[in-house]
Amino acid sequence: MKRQFATFLLRWILNSVGIWVAVRLLGNGNSGATSAWTFMMAGLIFSLVNSTLKPIVTIFALPAILLTLGLFTLVVNGLMVYVSLALAPGISMTFAHSIVAGIILSLVNYIIGSALVLQREEKEQYVN
Repeated sequence: MKRQFATFLLRWILNSVGIWVAVRLLGNGNSGATSAWTFMMAGLIFSLVNSTLKPIVTIFALPAILLTLGLFTLVVNGLMVYVSLALAPGISMTFAHSIVAGIILSLVNYIIGSALVLQREEKEQYVN
């Protein structure tokens, strides 16, 4: 349970940083005065939406994902970013920019996942 909570906290923090980077690069001009707490809230919302809503949307989008050989997952990731930022107060982004932000956040989550797997393998190696 501790490991799962620590993983969630790490994803939350790094998703917040990823959203900050994406908004700074791609966001509308009105989000220049947002605070760190706004991005932390957006990161929390994104983490929750990503863990609860994304599996359901992915199942419904499975025919399109299969037809496009997986490229439609970029649209699903963009939709998750768009929904998250629509729920977050003070941050806005167009859907096209949300798709690019989804790519950025997917890379962040991939790096986190890879680092956690490597860390887990190192611990198992020392135990054996």
